[in-house]
Amino acid sequence: MIRVLVVDDQFLIRAGLVALLRAAPGFEVVAEAGDGEEAIARAAETRPDVILMDIRMPGMTGVTAIERIMAEAPAPAPRILVLTTFDLDEYVYGSLRAGASGFLLKDAGPERLLAAVTAVAGGDTLFAPSVTRRLIETFARRAEPRSHRPASLDALTSREVEVLKLTARGMSNPEIADQLFISEATVKTHLNRTMTKLDLGSRAQAVVVAYETGLVTPGTGDG
Repeated sequence: MIRVLVVDDQFLIRAGLVALLRAAPGFEVVAEAGDGEEAIARAAETRPDVILMDIRMPGMTGVTAIERIMAEAPAPAPRILVLTTFDLDEYVYGSLRAGASGFLLKDAGPERLLAAVTAVAGGDTLFAPSVTRRLIETFARRAEPRSHRPASLDALTSREVEVLKLTARGMSNPEIADQLFISEATVKTHLNRTMTKLDLGSRAQAVVVAYETGLVTPGTGDG
């Protein structure tokens, strides 16, 4: 049973999400919240597996709520699935940096939403790597990449750097495996070690780091 907290300031949208989840087998709505402050409180009280988090809310934004929830949650932290109206909403970028596992457009159909919650609960990212790349490239252009590699990246092996670069270019694990002539399991191992060394919680955060540090350049995929 996947335990879900639903957060949205619009009552009708929130009620629709709650009704959909409650009607589907394998899901339990443990709580709902109408703003960021309430979301933090409900997350602490119920410790859900997945949080459906609206990011455009009055008062505290979903991004701030995500940061607080991830900072305060005991392990294992909940997986957070961001709900947004636009696929290039600038708040999405902030939510990825804060530790969200992915995002879902509000106009996604019922089957897509249920599949997304299931995928995120199982440890996957919701969106395809190509979508991740498009998001990060759009907002990474706002700031100049750092002129030198931070010490944290120096902790990576050459193969881990290769895997991180290809991940940031939007390639899936099977595609990376084919590119580097290694197994998909080895790709996962390298990526997991990279995330551990950089203290990251998701693949999306790894992509953010690759762009922010200048390891990969927006628009080219090469650093």
